Amino acid sequence: MKSYEQKQLLARVDREGATVGADIPERIDVQGEDIDLQSFVFEIKRRDTIPSGERERVQQAKKNLRRERLQRRQRLENDWAEMSWAEGEELVEAIIGLDRALNALESLGPTNIEAEADAKAAADKKRWMNFLKKALGREGGGPRT
Repeated sequence: MKSYEQKQLLARVDREGATVGADIPERIDVQGEDIDLQSFVFEIKRRDTIPSGERERVQQAKKNLRRERLQRRQRLENDWAEMSWAEGEELVEAIIGLDRALNALESLGPTNIEAEADAKAAADKKRWMNFLKKALGREGGGPRT
């Protein structure tokens, strides 16, 4: 591969919307272990929240995916002269797929909208009551003199 081709591939990896429309790879070798990445991500995303027993597994998976992404990007940065354009293209697709999987896993979190709305309403009520107490001069809670 030529230098300008390597720069094009790196630019594609670093592009802001690179993962838009990208697919999560079905299977990928991460840190020497063959993983059904697509089914893992979809299995985790299918749930409303991550069970406490699965959190550590998901955190470890994200850590391994980040490490694998970094290694593949470094390979594209450093070993580009020994690889063909097709190999570079394949490497870029894998990196973008890893990014897509990481984005999906990073977006997980509490999605209980009702609980969030209730918490916001309670906080609003508390702020309003504090405001009224200050406005009426009853900060100490006792009667006004």
